[in-house]
Amino acid sequence: MLVPTEGVNAATADLDLRSSREIIEVLLAEERSVPDAVAAQLDAIERAAELIVPRLGSGGRLHVFGAGTSGRLALLDVVELGPTFGVGEEMVLAHLAGASGGLLGADESAEDDVAAGALAAAALGSGDVALGVSASGTTPYVVGALEAAGARGAARVLLTCNPAAPLGALAEVVIAPETGPEVITGSTRLKAGTATKLVLNALSTTVMVRLGRAYSHYMVHVEAANEKLRQRCVAIMASAAGLPEAEAAARLAEAGGELPTALVMALAGVRADQARQALAAANGGVRRAIAALHGAAARPSA
Repeated sequence: MLVPTEGVNAATADLDLRSSREIIEVLLAEERSVPDAVAAQLDAIERAAELIVPRLGSGGRLHVFGAGTSGRLALLDVVELGPTFGVGEEMVLAHLAGASGGLLGADESAEDDVAAGALAAAALGSGDVALGVSASGTTPYVVGALEAAGARGAARVLLTCNPAAPLGALAEVVIAPETGPEVITGSTRLKAGTATKLVLNALSTTVMVRLGRAYSHYMVHVEAANEKLRQRCVAIMASAAGLPEAEAAARLAEAGGELPTALVMALAGVRADQARQALAAANGGVRRAIAALHGAAARPSA
């Protein structure tokens, strides 16, 4: 069966006869259809987020499985969650077929290993979520992972660019933007890759925000691992708390460089130890921690 991403694009049959400008024009023209294809999956993306959020909020993990281009894009999204939202493998973990070869040494044969996918999913439990990413919707590695995840009671989501994907039968939620044939036949690093990145961005960001890993539109759990990011923390603190930068820097220093702690201290008017305690009870959610502290202050003492 020929899957949509492997189909022939009649509009690009003479691609190798075109000028550089004409090639770029047709590439960009084809890409313009991708946001609409992703937007048509809004309901499915929402259902996936609503499936994931309560499980991660209760201590479960999101396991992302993929191979080839789809897998590498998924791995990139997972890796970026650390610097942006301050989460690691305790919450989100990526499994890439043939990962030992590294991102620059793509082992395309690894995607055919059903057993490897099943082995990668061996640690999942009923409180976890498996997200399979497969442009074609047929990748054996992802088949093995979703089958094993289902056998262990984990929730399952599939992201594919094949609306008729056989893998869909293994998932509770299927996100399937219909991107059609590629400019270069079968090259899913193009439209399918763009769609995959857009969906992953929307899904992971929504999940992180719902879990309290952002305050307003600020990435308050950013990992300040270099000078640029330390300055960003000062700027976020100043903007979110309405403070001059010098005072924001001082508050951050008082909180030991912990931006969420400093924000709760400033916005709730509490000490660092109280802010940390409230944040721990709110699973890191700044707004929830502030609300809890305000509620505690409003309650009459015994």
